[in-house]
Amino acid sequence: MSSWAKMALFVLITALLTRLLPFSEFFRNVYTLVHEMAHAVVTLLLSGSVLYIHLYADQSGVTHSMIEAGWRTIPVALAGYTGAALFAWLLFRLQADKRERTGLMIVAAVAALALLLFVRNPYGMLWCAGFAGATLLIGVLAPGWLRIFYASLVSFICLVESVLSSFMILALSIVEPASAGDAANLSRATPLPAAAWGAFFALFSLWCAKNAVTVLFRSIRRRRSEQIRQAERMTYPFRNR
Repeated sequence: MSSWAKMALFVLITALLTRLLPFSEFFRNVYTLVHEMAHAVVTLLLSGSVLYIHLYADQSGVTHSMIEAGWRTIPVALAGYTGAALFAWLLFRLQADKRERTGLMIVAAVAALALLLFVRNPYGMLWCAGFAGATLLIGVLAPGWLRIFYASLVSFICLVESVLSSFMILALSIVEPASAGDAANLSRATPLPAAAWGAFFALFSLWCAKNAVTVLFRSIRRRRSEQIRQAERMTYPFRNR
């Protein structure tokens, strides 16, 4: 099976499984948080100002900011979908290196920073506080199996949501271009139509997902090989008796 086919199957199965889990709606806001924070960070890097971020219970979010008109609006609009996809890839990379705790500390820090600086609506503030606290406690105090499960859940949800949301914006950019969010903003700032930007977001999220899944399967194979070698070393003396 090709790496692209593995990625597609992995995303499909993970999307189905995560929606069967209790409280999955709560965790899907992780993707929304990262998406909006990417907009905010790039806005600040380009000398703009972030007024506030709102996160909602339906997993939607909005970043209100001010930035000089012109080319600066392009990287700001690009940052949300691309930043969230890259973040999901990073979480998988950390898990492959057995650094789940580091990944959880990064996620908790993002939520805490968002709460401190940007998120201002009641639901968003409550969610950030609860998620940051729970993630910090699990990252520091939980047994290894629970920490790995929790880190995997967050990573999988970020990956799946990055792919699904980018395809949703692609579909919207075709059916109703003016309402296609970041793709619509990019179409107003560039000669390309919203559908072209929607396609870019979809392809970029697939590329990141492919790399993340490749990293995951490679780490699984490596760990399996290590286990086999350890078993062979343990049984070798007995075969010579």
